[in-house]
Amino acid sequence: MTHILYIEDEMEIGSWVTEELTERGYNVTWLKTGEGAESYTLAADIVILDVMLPGLDGFSIGKRLKSANENLPVLMLSARTAVEDKLEGLHFADDYVTKPFHPDELAARIEVLLRRFQKHEDVLEIGHLTIRTADMHILDKRTEKEILLTGKQYFIFQYFVRHLNQILTKEQLYEGVWKESFIEGDKTLMVHIRYLREKLEENPAKPAIIETIRGIGYRVKQQ
Repeated sequence: MTHILYIEDEMEIGSWVTEELTERGYNVTWLKTGEGAESYTLAADIVILDVMLPGLDGFSIGKRLKSANENLPVLMLSARTAVEDKLEGLHFADDYVTKPFHPDELAARIEVLLRRFQKHEDVLEIGHLTIRTADMHILDKRTEKEILLTGKQYFIFQYFVRHLNQILTKEQLYEGVWKESFIEGDKTLMVHIRYLREKLEENPAKPAIIETIRGIGYRVKQQ
């Protein structure tokens, strides 16, 4: 799972961004100041950093983090829109987003930076499947053919992979993929999982990839 180090002192926007990113499958560590941030960078895949912080400002912290690890992508957030501020940020940072912003834009910029800085391809072996997690390329080892997922199938399976080995409720899956509240009795998710199993499972009637956890939900477990 992608680990984001997020540094933001404004409680309202910090809570909102953390919630949005968590719902999209990221693991977020939210710090209110940059003090001690270096100790969190070893586990981080990307840093999201506000400019206006108590004590050292985001520019100073970002330069420190980048100096310590030039391969760690840094994305600056700021209400400052002046060209001079953007240039100062981009002098060391890898992207600069001005407030207000839409969560979809932030997520897209995160994914772009993660692809740019990816040192190696993470490959999962699950049963007869080989999964390249960067782009969700799925290969059937039995036939050496790619399995193509469409629409919601792709996003559902991506959500499973991002939460590998976790038991996920129907509510978590639906809200994580559709970004809407789950309505009890809605069969939409069940139908999509059935179609997904038809593509991924050796025997869809006895699924081994997408397990049903009776009375709770589903799980994809790395074997």
